[in-house]
Amino acid sequence: MPNVLAFAEQRDGKLRRASLEVMTAARTVADALGGEVHALLIAPRNTAAMAADLGRYGADKVLAGESAALAQYVPEAYARAVADAAGAGYHTVFFPASPMGKDLAPRVAVRLDAALASDVTAVGVESGELVVTRPIYGGRIFATVTVEGACRIVSLRPNVVRAAESAKAGTLQPLALPAEAGRTKVRELKAAGGAKLDVAEAPIVVSGGRGMKAPENWSMLEELAAALGGSCALGASRAVVDAGWRPHSEQVGQTGKTVSPQLYVAVGISGAMQHLAGMRSAKTIVAINKDADAPIFKVADFGIVGDAMEVVPRLTAELKKPR
Repeated sequence: MPNVLAFAEQRDGKLRRASLEVMTAARTVADALGGEVHALLIAPRNTAAMAADLGRYGADKVLAGESAALAQYVPEAYARAVADAAGAGYHTVFFPASPMGKDLAPRVAVRLDAALASDVTAVGVESGELVVTRPIYGGRIFATVTVEGACRIVSLRPNVVRAAESAKAGTLQPLALPAEAGRTKVRELKAAGGAKLDVAEAPIVVSGGRGMKAPENWSMLEELAAALGGSCALGASRAVVDAGWRPHSEQVGQTGKTVSPQLYVAVGISGAMQHLAGMRSAKTIVAINKDADAPIFKVADFGIVGDAMEVVPRLTAELKKPR
C-alpha cells in the first residue's frame, strides 16, 4: 500500500500551523494513491494531545517519540530518527518548508538516497505519479515536476494549502528515538526581535512598498498595525527589502514568505506578480496606492486611491476612535 509520511513540527509542545497544512497535502496524495497517512512527531511532552489533533486533520497513525533531549531541533538526531521511520517504505515524505523543514528534508533525502522537491506550492497525483509545482529562477517562473523514485521527499511552502479537517483514527504508536542528541547540543534559544509576530502566521498583516518613500516613514505603518490590534504583523515588498529598508524576515512574495491572513493591507505596493503570489489567498485585501491603474487593485476587495503619506495617518486616526 503506497502510504505517505508527514513530519509534524511542534514548538513548546504545540503543533505549528504549517504541520496541519502538510497533513492536508499528505491526505490528498494518500487518497489519490489509495494509501494511509502516518504522521511523525518528536516532542518533549504532550504527544497524546497533539496526536489527537493530527488525527482530526487526516492522520491514520501517529508515530510519536517523547524525549527531553530532543525538545529543541537537533539536526543529526532528528534526521536519523525521521530517516529510520521513513525507511519503512513510504511513497512520499512531507515536511513543512519552515526553517526547520528546509534543513531537515535534505538531510533525510541524503540518508534515504531519495528525490527531493523543496518549497513546493502545489501537489497532486497524475497517472499514479507524484506531481508538484515549485518556483525556480528566483521565483520568476513555476515548474511542474514529476517526482520519481522509491521514496520522494517534499517540503511544502507554508500557507499555500489551507488546512482542512479530515478525521481519521490517529492511532498513537511509540517511536524509538536516538538515545543521545548527537554531537550538537542546543544550549539556548533567543527569539529575533523579542516577541515579534511572524508575518507568515499573523491573522492581520500590514505591508509597505516603495510608496512609503523612505524607511523612516515606517513608523506610520507601525502605528496602523498597533491600531489594528496585537495580532497584526508588518510585511514588506521585495523592492523595499532589497533597498535595505526592512529585514528579509518581513518580505512577502515568491522569494519571501507566503501569507494567508484574514486581513491584508497593502500600502504603496504596486502589485507585481511575485508579490501577488505571496498574498493573494488572504481573506480580505485592502490596497492603498496613488496609481489607480496599479495591479494590486485587481485583487483587492477594497481600494483607496491616494498618497499613503496622507491616507495612512487618517485611517489610523479613524481606527483609534472609540467604537
